[in-house]
This record gives sequence, structure tokens and C-alpha cells, in this order.
Amino acid sequence: MEELFNQLQTAHQSLEPQFKTLRQSMNALKAAMRLAAEEKADALPMQKALTKLEAAAAGVDDEGLEAAIRAFAAATQGALDDLAFDFARDLRDELTARGETVEGRPPTLAVGLLTLMIDVTARKGQWYYGKEALGRPIPLSLGGILKAHDREVKRIVNRTIDVEALVRELFQAWQDAIAKRDRRPAGGRINLVEIYAQLTLNRQNARFWNAPSRSTFKDYERPLFVRDLVILREQQSTSLSVDGELRRFRLGVATKSQAEQASRSIWLPDGALDGQFYSDITFD
Repeated sequence: MEELFNQLQTAHQSLEPQFKTLRQSMNALKAAMRLAAEEKADALPMQKALTKLEAAAAGVDDEGLEAAIRAFAAATQGALDDLAFDFARDLRDELTARGETVEGRPPTLAVGLLTLMIDVTARKGQWYYGKEALGRPIPLSLGGILKAHDREVKRIVNRTIDVEALVRELFQAWQDAIAKRDRRPAGGRINLVEIYAQLTLNRQNARFWNAPSRSTFKDYERPLFVRDLVILREQQSTSLSVDGELRRFRLGVATKSQAEQASRSIWLPDGALDGQFYSDITFD
């Protein structure tokens, strides 16, 4: 009998993982069925149920189950799209009433110079200026998104700077970057991201250099640098006088490989969605 018992036990151990997988698949299917029986599709619970169903069914080879999952996935995506459009419609109505121009469709909405990226699955949205994220993703509530929009309009869109002072800072950062090299680069071209880093260092005060730390560091956020360059371009403030000689800065358009790396290029927006990648700066 011992040999028979061992044989049966081996068969049981072999089937148990399959039974567990089937049981998990059945439970996930029942959850999906309950949601499908509702009068109106509830996007977020459906998304959660779909994730569990796909994971549970990964080890089950059944054409009927696969077809059911595809159908449920399509319905879930449709519900998510509807949710995104509903939120976008409400946001558009609010902003339009305030005189703002809203263009595009979910997941990307252009509002003036800013862009909102909507992630319905995560129930979050994030504002961008060009390619630069403005803060972290925030919960997808109408009030929160509008509050963040107003804050970024004030901080980014309506930003004012001393253009002459900034051109001088750019020139000093460019000179500092040149001085660090054993040989002057061709055309005096210095990577624009390097200039941004050097300019930020040049803005640090004695308190930071006496005790370098996060608390004493004076930040110059990259979105602000991008906005400042756009302001210089819009106001055609690209020159300064150095020892009686007029010097003018010029930006070099990035190559495809440079544009693919945030460490080698910077996108300067012409509007919410249009713009150009630039890789370097030189003073002629």
C-alpha cells in the first residue's frame, strides 16, 4: 500500500498547482462577471479586475478564457477612455469659462503654454511646460488640477526676468565652461545642459560654498531655465557688450541622438506642443 500511496501523492502534487491556478482564474472571472453585470461600466474597478484576471489566467491554456479576457480588456479600455473624456470635458468647461484656450484630447490637453498629461488608470494628472514636468503627478480631481494650473501659470507662464542680467550670466557660465577645458571646443560650442549646471553653480552664495549641503543649495529648476531661454528668444535679447565688443549667443539644433537624451539636449517650446531640441550654445 505504501507504493500506491506514494503514486497517488505524486499525482496529487502534480495536479495541485493546476488546481490552484484554475481556482484563482475562476475567482478572477467571477469578479469580472460581477462588474460586467452592472448597468454602467466602472472603469477603475474593471482595470483592477482585468489585471488580476490576466495574472491568474497566465497559466491556463483555454481559448474560451482568452477570448473572454480580450473582450473584458476591450470593454475596460473603453470605460477608461470614457472616464478620461468626461474629466477632460469638465476641465475644458471650467477653463473655457475663465477665458483659457484648451486644445487636444485625452490623454494630452494643451492649455495655453502648458500641457496636461492624464493618466486615468493611476487617477493622476501632470502639468508640463514643453518636455519639462512641473512637479509630481497629482490626484485627478478638478479642483486640484485647476489649482496646480493656476500655480504654474503664475510661476512659469507669467514669469518675469532681468533679460540683460541673464545674458551676462549665460556668457559667464560659457566662459567658465571654456576655461575648464584644455582645448577650446570647435566653434566654442558648449553643451546647453552643462551651461545650465554651470550657471546654477555660479548662483550659489558664500553660505553654500562654506557648508555645501541640500539646505544651503539655491536651486534653479530646469523648467525655469527653459522658460528663461524662451523669454530671451521672444524678446530677442541675445547679445551683450564685452570689452566694447558686441557678443551674441547662438543655440545649436540637436541631432536625433542628442534629442533622445535629456542630459545632452533641451527642448525649447514654441507653444504647448510645438518646439525644438537644442544641444549647445556659443557666443559669436
